[in-house]
Amino acid sequence: MDGKFYVYLLASGKLGTLYIGYTSDLARRVYEHREGAIPGFARKYGVRRLVYFEVFDDPRLAHQRERSLKKWRRDWKINLIERDNPEWIDLYDGLNN
Repeated sequence: MDGKFYVYLLASGKLGTLYIGYTSDLARRVYEHREGAIPGFARKYGVRRLVYFEVFDDPRLAHQRERSLKKWRRDWKINLIERDNPEWIDLYDGLNN
């Protein structure tokens, strides 16, 4: 398979509810979350702000990383986000530039 694969974290706000997922089309997937087009956890809890993502060449590694992050303690996830995005800025707008 060609292309990139992404593991991403969405938040409802700074220090808010977190959602972790992975996809091959980050801009499309985050857009779907933002529009509430996907039923489930993210829509129910208003988790729409892209606050962190990682890029992979191999979908298996991306999926493995997603599963790993989902097992992390909440404070570890917050530290991961704040290492690169201390203000919890929504990174979505920068995806299409």
